[in-house]
Amino acid sequence: MPLAQLFKRTTPPIIGLDISSTAVKLLELSKSGSRYRVESYAVEPLPPNSVVEKNITDIEAVGEAIRRAVKRSGTRTRHAAVAVAGSSVITKSIPMPAGLSADDMESQIEFEADQYVPYPLDEVNLDFEVLGPSEKNPDTVDVLLAACRSENVDLRSAAVETGGLTTQVMDVESFASENAFALLTDQTPNNGVEKTIAVIDVGATMTTLNVMDDLKSIYTRDTVFGGKQLTEEIMRRYGLSYEEAGMAKRQGGLPENYVADVLEPFKEAMAQQTSRSLQFFYSSSPHSKVDHVVLAGGSASIQGVDELIQERLGVETSIANPFASMSLSARVKPQILSNDAPSLLIACGLALRSFD
Repeated sequence: MPLAQLFKRTTPPIIGLDISSTAVKLLELSKSGSRYRVESYAVEPLPPNSVVEKNITDIEAVGEAIRRAVKRSGTRTRHAAVAVAGSSVITKSIPMPAGLSADDMESQIEFEADQYVPYPLDEVNLDFEVLGPSEKNPDTVDVLLAACRSENVDLRSAAVETGGLTTQVMDVESFASENAFALLTDQTPNNGVEKTIAVIDVGATMTTLNVMDDLKSIYTRDTVFGGKQLTEEIMRRYGLSYEEAGMAKRQGGLPENYVADVLEPFKEAMAQQTSRSLQFFYSSSPHSKVDHVVLAGGSASIQGVDELIQERLGVETSIANPFASMSLSARVKPQILSNDAPSLLIACGLALRSFD
């Protein structure tokens, strides 16, 4: 049975490659001492419906976009870390006897997985990571089991290969976000220590809430809501094609009534979705509040949306910028990276796998 290597440690340098519903985002980092540097990056739009709700439906189109992103970024690295959506992965923390060898642990995990995975095991990629000694029993260790339908892994690997790269690591989006969160802690109260921080990633079609409590992810939830709704409203209102509407959304040039009639209602809807996602979290956990909200994803770049959400929720809100304390190579334009920063959280978490 193939292992997905969701937690595989890497030796060659790798680029983070986030395949979202509307774009391929490529990011390459280097590290000198404790400081990171952005070596190269590119965001390449995808043709409509080539990825639907995080599932690849057109391998060729996604592969071509990856190829263009590689060319535009100028990277020479050919190994990539990619991620499957958290909603397509089953994760479970299970106790295992301490002191098992890696091979014995693997055999035992495959044997145990049958009771946790609702699919035939020959259709699933499994991996695991030892989290550490169990609190309840010193003779056991807690092991994180991750299982994903092989089809999801294979489609991503095939698209990466079509784009001229090799998949070195297959991660999970929520784990990648958690990995990148380490770069955001200085933008949160008490550096996130003993605090509950909500990371809201508003993508094109999906919004993901990832709640970090004392720097560990304790809750994740996907909702169908995203920036595509704003693009479609611009199309309807002003008679533009999808591509033209997307361009106008980013670059401006829309009629005067756009802000009041289209943008403000979308910002209100985004605030409502954030509030609703948090209510789901409160109702399924002992928590009744969060200490800080971090906005990520393309829609986080909308001017003033952080202030609106802060006002509506009564919780301090900031925009994610994982590159705030990084240096940049000469080929990376600071202003463009700054605009794209909130949407590069997953790509950043994947690029960090180079240093595991």
